[in-house]
Amino acid sequence: MSRFAFVLFLASCCLPLRAAEPGFKAGVARANITPKEYMWMAGYGSRNKIAEGKTHDLFAKALALEDSTGQRLVLVTTDLIGLPRTVSEAVYESVKDKTKLTRGQLLLNASHTHCGPVVNDNLMDMYPLNDAQRKQVVDYTANLREALAKLVLDALADLKPASLSNGEGSALFALNRREKKGDQIINGFNRDGPVDHSVPVLKVETGGKLLAVVFGYACHNTTQSYYQWCGDYAGFAQIEIEKAHPGATALYWIGCGGDVNPQPRGKEDLCIKHGKELADGVAKALAGELKPITGSLTAKYATIDLKLDGSATKESLQADQLRNSLAHKNRATRLLKMLAETGAMTSNYPHYPVQVWKLGDQITWVGLGGEVVLDYAIRIRKELPKNRTVWVAGYCNDVMAYIPSKRILLEGGYEGESSMVYYGLPGKWADTIEETILAKVHELAK
Repeated sequence: MSRFAFVLFLASCCLPLRAAEPGFKAGVARANITPKEYMWMAGYGSRNKIAEGKTHDLFAKALALEDSTGQRLVLVTTDLIGLPRTVSEAVYESVKDKTKLTRGQLLLNASHTHCGPVVNDNLMDMYPLNDAQRKQVVDYTANLREALAKLVLDALADLKPASLSNGEGSALFALNRREKKGDQIINGFNRDGPVDHSVPVLKVETGGKLLAVVFGYACHNTTQSYYQWCGDYAGFAQIEIEKAHPGATALYWIGCGGDVNPQPRGKEDLCIKHGKELADGVAKALAGELKPITGSLTAKYATIDLKLDGSATKESLQADQLRNSLAHKNRATRLLKMLAETGAMTSNYPHYPVQVWKLGDQITWVGLGGEVVLDYAIRIRKELPKNRTVWVAGYCNDVMAYIPSKRILLEGGYEGESSMVYYGLPGKWADTIEETILAKVHELAK
């Protein structure tokens, strides 16, 4: 060996060891989904005019993850009231051949802001739309489907080596709303009811820089009800996080907040306040002790058949046609037409989505469709293995109705009964709903 070669050999032996390459890849993308024209807003039946301004833009965002074996997951979050099956399935159909994703590898979540646009096929019985306004909704939804499909492709095209870690913060503004008043359950204040103040956080870094922060909270995203486009507290929280970390993407997912409201509520400054509190919870998690995620990514998905108890009758629907409520009238007219044409009304919902992701050896993430009440998250976390952190999201892939627990069905009230009118279904869920959903969660989480 020459002297020069020997010196090179010695130098190479003395070089510091390189840090291990990250075991994951990650990519992000975003799209502005604020309507280009003012149109009817989603979520409150009391509205009597179209939007008239903008507090901030609405966004859809995507995070794509890939493990060392090439297994992928894509999360899409949206500043919208809910994504019906017709949208989420169309998005998947648009990308499946190009990406080779299975249905389970794509999770779409809506933040449930009530200051976004109406999405076609979601809560349609409650809006007094004229023909021109209905066309706006149809056109917006068609453009939305295309935008979300492109978002998935863009996030996957952005994949680069990344590391993942998770932590948990907290925010205290969520309060259970199912208040017992006499023999009735009203939407009020229940300080003894179930609530979850935890803020799950996923940190995604690439090249030593923060690429994305994914965070959730189990609370209705309904602080405000004005005529301005706004992502509500979730929108303000994402803005705060991105201001604190220029270049990073903040993605919010809503948990099982079907029976939980932000308090206090009703003013824009409260939206900002709650958003800042949620962002502070994320910041504390990021500054604390985060647990690295290692291992592989897995995804499972299934749809199940949920039974209805068929409580609506021809006579009750005819009575509903005489009520002042537009939602009652529209639902009654549609269901009576179905009854006349087919001799029966819908007795089930055959496509309820249940999804389970596993992020390495650390996190089991359950995604459920509909406006899921908090009882589900409490029970799922209790029953799944304790050696993994469990996150439970509602409003995933399809928002077809509230999803009450058996307890809430027996108690009655909005989440278990009267809300079904606004979603256009002919009756309450059968009392088997909770066990049916939990059985599928257990099966997919194995």
